Formats: sequence, structure tokens, C-alpha cells
Amino acid sequence: MSTFTVKDGTEIYYKDWGTGQPIVFHHGWPLSSDDWDAQMMFFLQKGYRVIAHDRRGHGRSSQTSIGNNMETYASDIAQLVEALDLKDAIHVGHSTGGGEVIRYACKIRKRAYLKSSNH
Repeated sequence: MSTFTVKDGTEIYYKDWGTGQPIVFHHGWPLSSDDWDAQMMFFLQKGYRVIAHDRRGHGRSSQTSIGNNMETYASDIAQLVEALDLKDAIHVGHSTGGGEVIRYACKIRKRAYLKSSNH
């Protein structure tokens, strides 16, 4: 089981499979990283490195009563990206995960291409 600890002591669970350009999957509320397994397997077979995490308070991550807001979620992701040394990552979010991706993109202030889909 892969975990890392963010600055406030919360333990975040994540999956990290493969090599190549990284794709980071952000789940919706109240789901977990497991909901991305089919997509992760698809892109893994296409040569990508695929990463999915359980947001704090979800799945196998710490069940904490603090930091359950978009700013902290984005900070957690920034720390995960740094810990895994991800470069040129593609971020994919569903529902709450989409908001997390947007907040993260704003937080890091780097060029980002954002696309929304109703499908």
C-alpha cells in the first residue's frame, strides 16, 4: 500500500503504475481511487504512467476532520506531484475531482489546458 504524509500529518493513499507521461486521476465525492481502475488499466496499456489517490477523508487516506476544502485538496495534490516528481502530468477529474484539478492548476500558476466534458 503506497502512502505519503502531507505537511499537516494527513496520510494520503495513492496508486502509481507504469512509466511514461503521467496521468493523475482525481475522483469525485464520495468515491475513491478505485473508481478509476478501468481507465488506469486502459492508459497503462497505452504506455502512460497512471496515478490515482484517495482524497483526505476518502477511501484508504486518513479520515480527518480538518482540511476538507478545495484549497487543502489542491495543496495535497501539489505535495503528491512533488513527492512523485511528476513532470508534464495530465490531470483528469470527475465531479469534486474536477474542482480539485482547477484549484490545483490555479495554485501552481503554470500553463494548463482545461477541458470539460458532459460524458
